[in-house]
Amino acid sequence: MKTLRLLLFLPGLGALAWGATLFAEYAFPLRPDVFGTLGWLAGGPLVHDLLIAPLVGVAGFALSRFLPARWTTPVKTGAVLTGVLTLIAFPLLWRPFGGARNPGLHDADTVTGLLATLAVVWLGVLVAALVPRKARG
Repeated sequence: MKTLRLLLFLPGLGALAWGATLFAEYAFPLRPDVFGTLGWLAGGPLVHDLLIAPLVGVAGFALSRFLPARWTTPVKTGAVLTGVLTLIAFPLLWRPFGGARNPGLHDADTVTGLLATLAVVWLGVLVAALVPRKARG
């Protein structure tokens, strides 16, 4: 077990060192945008730990207590997928409108795409909860 942990630890340590090297190349010499990046690097974990994680914990607890057993797993899965998809779309949702800075990458209608994807996710939740288990295999 110790050998397996070491084999997992060493590539992770290498990736951390490579990331630190790349960030040092980006950050030095210091410029104003580096401080914004540091704010994102420090702010992300703080927002997660102080706001998002407690809200998700309360929501998960409420879902497990108040939903019928048949609905619990599909709704929790839908909630997780909703959170992940929204998190991925967040940088594109809050960007300024009026033109893409990188045509082809950011010029899609992110709001419509996210809403359509979430509609498919929750339709899947509905189907998973309503189809009897014997029919699912």
